Amino acid sequence: MDSIFLHRPISELKLSSYNCFCLLIFILFIFIHAEAKANPCRTSCGGIPINYPFGIDDGCGSPYYRHMLVCSDQDSLELRTPSGRYAVRSISYSDPHILVSDPYMWNCQDRDNFRPTRPFSLDTSTHFSLSSQNDYLFFNCSEDNVIVEPRPIFCERFPDRCDSSCDSSNYLCRHLPECSAALGGRASCCSYYPKATESLRLMLKYCASYTSIYWRNVGTNENSPYNQVPEYGIRVDFDIPVTTRCLQCQDPNKGSGICGFDTETQNFLCLCNRGNVTSYCKDHDLSSHKRAGVIAGTITGVSAAGALGIGAGIWYLRKVRAKAPVTCGVQSNENRLF
Repeated sequence: MDSIFLHRPISELKLSSYNCFCLLIFILFIFIHAEAKANPCRTSCGGIPINYPFGIDDGCGSPYYRHMLVCSDQDSLELRTPSGRYAVRSISYSDPHILVSDPYMWNCQDRDNFRPTRPFSLDTSTHFSLSSQNDYLFFNCSEDNVIVEPRPIFCERFPDRCDSSCDSSNYLCRHLPECSAALGGRASCCSYYPKATESLRLMLKYCASYTSIYWRNVGTNENSPYNQVPEYGIRVDFDIPVTTRCLQCQDPNKGSGICGFDTETQNFLCLCNRGNVTSYCKDHDLSSHKRAGVIAGTITGVSAAGALGIGAGIWYLRKVRAKAPVTCGVQSNENRLF
């Protein structure tokens, strides 16, 4: 048996460096391709679930919310608005809203040292809206320019000016969440709900600072005021566009696809493992609609790993070739890999 093994051609026993390199490239390509198809859209960022209608990869979710949510390099989810980018603390899909934090708003650590602030704003052309469950508190407002009055009494006397007043008798001014004595009587406080960004800008022109407090539901009866607690943050409500095509796409009996859209035309697409279609994944009558860029964000990490692997392969191949003697394509015991 030993003699038979020694006399067999070496080319039948071992792969050349070039063949091994080609095999490495092929395996990496299959890996990248499989990962891209299996994960067309990321489903979370920083522990926060990303479901329809949102998407953090272009082409995922509803086009109404395209580029609204951003997952940073630090795996932190942010909401993009005309006034800046704000950290997202949570997303509720059963009671559709996003809770965000504004670092420019007053907080308990500031006490009566009011920092420069800027108004939070939303694009009115989007399907986002400021929740009516938000309360806005303004501090040290100039009474020459702002009507600072206890609202119940003031509204009885001047009903036509009631909506323009900033309520100094608001419950939250007397019971600031987590730090009721933070102001220590050294600053005034009043509550006013701005109906537009411009009215908020005007208020901040004559007030030292402001903060937003929303009422979080803690009980099963959401309509009961006794099942709500105040917390700092901005609640942003959103709509969930419901279409027949999206429901069919998500239907487990029809393939459990992911609702998305064409990045060029913004037309609906159902994202499936085998490709993208205009109906649902198990609709065999329709051909796959190929598009580029929809999963660019998803495969970035995979592509980087693939590039690193290919680069390592090229370095190893050059190292092997540099050390190997010239044999005119004939393998010997010195130049074969194994």
